[in-house]
Amino acid sequence: MRTKSTKQNTINVITLGCSKNIYDSEVLMGQLQASGKDVVHEKEGNIVVINTCGFIDNAKEESVNTILDNIKRKEAGEIDKVFVTGCLSERYKPDLQEEIPQVDEYFGTSELPQLLKALEADYKHELLGERITTTPKNYAYFKISEGCDRPCSFCAIPLMRGKHRSTPIENLVKQAESLAKDGVKELILIAQDLTYYGLDIYKKRNLAELLEALVKVEGIEWIRMHYAFPTGFPMDVLEVMKREPKVCNYLDIPLQHISDSILKSMRRGTTKAKTTALLEDFRAAVPGITLRTSLIVGYPGETEADFEELKAWVKEMRFERLGCFTYSHEENTHAHQLEDDVPEEEKQRRSADIMEVQSQISWELNQAKVGQTYRCIIDRKEGNYFVGRTEMDSPDVDNEVLVDATKFYLKQGEYVNLTITEAADFDLYAEPIAS
Repeated sequence: MRTKSTKQNTINVITLGCSKNIYDSEVLMGQLQASGKDVVHEKEGNIVVINTCGFIDNAKEESVNTILDNIKRKEAGEIDKVFVTGCLSERYKPDLQEEIPQVDEYFGTSELPQLLKALEADYKHELLGERITTTPKNYAYFKISEGCDRPCSFCAIPLMRGKHRSTPIENLVKQAESLAKDGVKELILIAQDLTYYGLDIYKKRNLAELLEALVKVEGIEWIRMHYAFPTGFPMDVLEVMKREPKVCNYLDIPLQHISDSILKSMRRGTTKAKTTALLEDFRAAVPGITLRTSLIVGYPGETEADFEELKAWVKEMRFERLGCFTYSHEENTHAHQLEDDVPEEEKQRRSADIMEVQSQISWELNQAKVGQTYRCIIDRKEGNYFVGRTEMDSPDVDNEVLVDATKFYLKQGEYVNLTITEAADFDLYAEPIAS
């Protein structure tokens, strides 16, 4: 007679892709823990949940490889079950079920209750945003809305995340209070589009009002904004930024391109003249603002002249922070009807060219910081350095401030005043001010 095993399962959540996925994994882990489950993040467990990314080719490939690696482990008896969730699963579930049937079950981006049921856990509505954070304890990604209503030709996110849905301000304030109690000092606001926040539930763009509510949360010291769409940007946000010291003078605004013909084909709803004027307005409204943007090169029909226009514009605008991606030809997007006519090697060359320009700009901007003192947050210790950030830097994507740990001791998660002693292309070296 077989007896039922009393062995406690450990659920290992693996997260791929962007900060929105990190947030979703943290919510999933919070729910599992509330149901009494033993849950870990990217460690060892006999049940594996893979939160996938389905955005561009490289990310899709990484997601598929991670699934296949874990299927091998399951077949070898190292783990018992493999579940797949997230954007890849939302977008390609039928194909994945056919190609990789060894996965125990696939779930889309909005099927958290069903995934919890499969993991023998209950979905608890009352856990409003409570989650197990996987980032250093001093900051947390803070998702204010889900989905996107924009028609960008190259983007598959609306297919995977659905239409824009804002989270009410009162819910977000409660989430922020809960995070602050756990020691979080910095909220990094994320969404598919921050600019759109509030339009669906308040019938107006309400990002400024949300910021006004969040700055009142005790314990929160920095609020940072990521992924703001340029068209229709609510300018009252800048007034709050200027007035409230907790709102970082930092804005991530993905612009993608600047050639009018490419912007039109991308369906971005703007022009070079409007975009340039917008950035000038930002800098006039908040002197010293740090602007981060991301660009796409190699879009269908991008000529050498289009690319040279973009490169000259990057030189002119002198963005404080910039990332550049090569175009990925995504099925079921509007741009997929176009011919993907820029060779891969050429895409890579253009991307490298842009980043070379940006590296020089960043180096010049950094040199001006030598001798200056900045308030920095210390995120972690890595090798012989404490790694911190200024208000001008977001984790993982921006510059870091390095302090020699063999000479100085700093506490992780604390704010400290650092004087910059040396500057490289992207990173700064600093020493604490003697107290």
